[in-house]
Amino acid sequence: MDLYQEAVEKFQALFERAQETDLPEPTAGVLATASKDGLPFARTVLLKGVDDRGFVFYTNTSSRKARQLKENPRAAMCFFWQPLLEQVKVEGSVEKVSNRESEAYWVTRLRDSQIGAWASYQSEPLDSRETLERRITEFTLKFSSKPVPRPAFWSGYRIVPERIEFWDSRPNRLHERISYQRTDNGWTVGLLNP
Repeated sequence: MDLYQEAVEKFQALFERAQETDLPEPTAGVLATASKDGLPFARTVLLKGVDDRGFVFYTNTSSRKARQLKENPRAAMCFFWQPLLEQVKVEGSVEKVSNRESEAYWVTRLRDSQIGAWASYQSEPLDSRETLERRITEFTLKFSSKPVPRPAFWSGYRIVPERIEFWDSRPNRLHERISYQRTDNGWTVGLLNP
């Protein structure tokens, strides 16, 4: 097994352990992006897929994160699972997932979440909560007798890892840090100081 595959499998095993805890949302991770000018921005997103191709999340393609990813297609994502005292950081380039992948995930979403995707102009100013609720009502009525289609402005993004770091809490803040990194000659692995 190559080192990249080892890192992905290590993440998947840890992710499964996190899902067995009492965390209300173990898929949550902090996604960091930056504008073309380097202005950073971080927010929590939900991990919706991980495999050898990378780490996938979904969003409105007009959102601030999507606009930043268009300008600067690089990102980092950090997962911290408190009950396990484990953390994983993923860094790399970002690509859009295929329409087929987006459709496959879209149909698994709850209907109310699908309606919400249509109703929310994500990241844009909102004059009142009533405006949002009115749009929710409009789209609920519009799609009342049929499945809710995926909006053209809603898609997935995949972080293609160039670095994956595992952090394991240890006494006296002497944590164990293991870093997998892609180089010109393939993947390497090594320890980092806490």
